[in-house]
Amino acid sequence: MSNKKHHERTRAQESSNAIERLYITMRHLFNRGFYKPMGISGETLRSSLLLLRPEIYGSIGDEKAELEGLLYVIDRLPIGIEECMFINLTSDEGYGDSHFESIIPPKRRRNCYRIDDEQMNIEITRGRSEIYDILTHLTFLFVESHKISRRVLTNEEGETTRDWVKLENTVLSKKKLSKEEREVAISHTANILGRTFKEITSVYNAFATTSQPERLLHIVYWLGKLAIEELIGNDKRTITFSPVLRERIGHHIHGEIWSNTIKETLHRNNLLERPIHVISANMHSVMNTLFTPNALKSIVAKKDIFDVYESLSHKENESLRNKISKEALQKGMFYIKDTSGANIDVQIFDTSKIDTSKLDIQVSEAVLQDKKPVIIVMDYAFGEQAYETIDELLKPYKPKGKEKVHLNIESLSIMGKAGILEGGKGDIMIPSAHIFEGTADNYPFDNELKREDLEGKGVNVYDGAMITVLGTSLQNKDILKFFYNSTWNVIGLEMEGAHYQKAIQAASKVRGSISRDVKVRYAYYASDNPLETGGTLASGGLGASGVRPTYLITRTILEQILN
Repeated sequence: MSNKKHHERTRAQESSNAIERLYITMRHLFNRGFYKPMGISGETLRSSLLLLRPEIYGSIGDEKAELEGLLYVIDRLPIGIEECMFINLTSDEGYGDSHFESIIPPKRRRNCYRIDDEQMNIEITRGRSEIYDILTHLTFLFVESHKISRRVLTNEEGETTRDWVKLENTVLSKKKLSKEEREVAISHTANILGRTFKEITSVYNAFATTSQPERLLHIVYWLGKLAIEELIGNDKRTITFSPVLRERIGHHIHGEIWSNTIKETLHRNNLLERPIHVISANMHSVMNTLFTPNALKSIVAKKDIFDVYESLSHKENESLRNKISKEALQKGMFYIKDTSGANIDVQIFDTSKIDTSKLDIQVSEAVLQDKKPVIIVMDYAFGEQAYETIDELLKPYKPKGKEKVHLNIESLSIMGKAGILEGGKGDIMIPSAHIFEGTADNYPFDNELKREDLEGKGVNVYDGAMITVLGTSLQNKDILKFFYNSTWNVIGLEMEGAHYQKAIQAASKVRGSISRDVKVRYAYYASDNPLETGGTLASGGLGASGVRPTYLITRTILEQILN
C-alpha cells in the first residue's frame, strides 16, 4: 500500500479558487476600463460564478430560473437596470447637480442615474467592495437572462415560443391587468422560467412596486429581450468604468472629507480635546437606548423596554421615533447628514448634557462628571470602506492656524450584522480575531466584550474567529463548512471586521495617531445562517428577531463606555 496522499481537489478548494479568480478578474477588468459580461471578456467571471454557485444565488447553475436570488439582486440594483444595454460605473462626477433624477436601490444606498433608454450610471463612492458587489450581481443577472433566451428561442433566426409572444404583448401593452389577465401572464412566465405557477405567484408581490405592480413580468421580459438581441444580433451589453473612477479609487477622497466634517463639528463645539468613543452601528440603537426612558416615559412605565424598542422598529410609529430624536437633539446630540458621498451618517453625543437619573442602564456619575466622554456613532461602512473611514477618522486634526491635535480616542466599538455558522438568525457572535478570506492574514485582538457579558439574557451567544469575506454573495456551503470544521474555529462571516482592525492597529501600533492602549469591542448579531437551507440572506430580512440582540449589544457597549 502506498502512503502517498491522493490530491483530489475538494469542492471547498475549487470554490476558494473560484473566489480568488473572481477577485483577480474583477480587478483586471476594472483596470482595463470596460468589458462585455456575456462576451469573451466576461467568460472568466461567468465560469467562476457558475463553479462557485454561491448559496445566495440558489439555482444559478440549473436550467430553471432562480427567483429568490433574483429578488435579492434586484433590490440592490437601480430600478430599470434590466432595460439597459450600457452600464457605466462612475465616481461622484456631478450628476447630483443635473436634471437626472437619482435612483436609489431599496437595499443599497447608492446614487444611480438613468441617462437614456439604454444607459444606467451607478455612482461608486464606497471603494472596491462596492464594485465587486455590483459586478457579481450583474453577472448573476445576465446569466439568468441567457437562461430565459435559451428557453424562448426556437431557431437561429430569432423566432420565439408562443409563451414569449404572449408575455411581450402583455408587457408592451402597459395597460392595468385584471386578476385573470395577470394569472394568464404568470402562467406564460412560469413556462419561460421553468418554474411552477405557484412558485411565481408566491414571489410576485415581493417584486412589485407602487408604480409598477407587474414588475416581475417587466423584469423577465427585458432580461430576455436583451439576451435575445445578444444572441441574434450580437448587440452585447457592456459595463464600463469611468476614467475618473479608475483614477480616484483607493485614494480615500470621500473618507477624508467625511472625517474632516466630524472633526470640524467636534472643534466647533469644543469637544475635540475630550475622551472620544467611536461606535460603528445603526442610526437608532444608541440614541434610543439613551433617550427612550425619558422621551416615552408613559409607555416605558407599562411595557418591557425591549418591547418598546421593537415597537419603535415598526414603520407606523414614526411619531414616537421623532419624539426620541427631538429629545436627543435638545440633550447634547449633534446629527451630521453625510454629504461627502461616503453614505455614512453620524451622530455625536456630548454625555455631559445627559441626565443620568433618566437612564435605565448602569452608569458611573464620576466618569460622566470628570471625563465627560463624547460618543461618535457612525452608520455601517461597506466592505473595504471600513478601512478608509476609520483610517481617516483616527488621523490627527489641524484646525486653521492652530497646532495639530491628536484625538483622544479611548475606544472603538463595532456592532454589525453577520452570517452565523453555528446558531440561527438573531444570535450573537463575539469575535476574538478576524481572518481575511482568500489569505491567511489574521487580526487577533483583545475584545472588551466577553461572552459572559451577554449570556443569560434571552439570546444565544457564540465566541471564536470571524472571517471577513470579499462579498456576501460569494459564499457557498462547501467553503463555509471548511471554515467551520477546520482549526480556524470560525463562527461567522461579515465584510468589514479585518478592514476596521487593520486601520485601528495601524493608527495605534504603527503610526502613533492614537493611544496604543485603545480599547476595542466587536459584536455581531446573526442576519442569516448560510449553512441552513432557506437560511441565507435571500430568504428575507431579520424582522423583529434582530431587535433584542441589537439592543443587548448596544446597552452593554454603553455601560462599558460610561463606567
